Amino acid sequence: MGIEIPPYKVLSLEAAFEIRQYEPVLIAETVVEGDMSTASNSGFRLLADFIFGNNLVPGTDQAGKIAMTAPVTLEPQSAKIAMTAPVTLEPLSGETNMQTATQWRVDFVMPRQYTLENIPKPKNSAVKLRQVPGKVLLVHKFSGLGSLSTVQQKTDEMLAWAARKGYKTIGSVQLARYDPPWTLPMFRRNEIMIEIAKP
Repeated sequence: MGIEIPPYKVLSLEAAFEIRQYEPVLIAETVVEGDMSTASNSGFRLLADFIFGNNLVPGTDQAGKIAMTAPVTLEPQSAKIAMTAPVTLEPLSGETNMQTATQWRVDFVMPRQYTLENIPKPKNSAVKLRQVPGKVLLVHKFSGLGSLSTVQQKTDEMLAWAARKGYKTIGSVQLARYDPPWTLPMFRRNEIMIEIAKP
């Protein structure tokens, strides 16, 4: 792909499920309203606007361009949160029903060269920067378009697998998309992820 992705180590693998140890990352995030498709589009646009130059390099009056990374992550939100809270496209408060979520956190992982001190700062107050600590994630990989019904099906499969294996899940489910929209569906990389207690 040629695009930087967050570093991780695979701790275990079984069929389409992986347990991964992720290193800490810096993210840019925003919270948006709507169904999954609408939120994904509007969140992506806000974050792309930030990395493509709607920002200020620290100590200057200049904008900086930040390299695109993958994946774009979505998390359904089950309740309204302040815009100062962390942002991704994933459900908060343990939300697992992607079909009923109306608020989403969308995030981009920032390239590893950046810290909170040296990264260009967003001009748009809807975009926030946040350091995310390292964690262990259960990941369910799948290809295709990632429609809402497919995402919900894969979420349910992953949570059922976690329960059968005795893993304790933490927080909310996230949808991660790695490919640009022109990628053929059969070649797209999608993942459903949730944090778990260290195995």
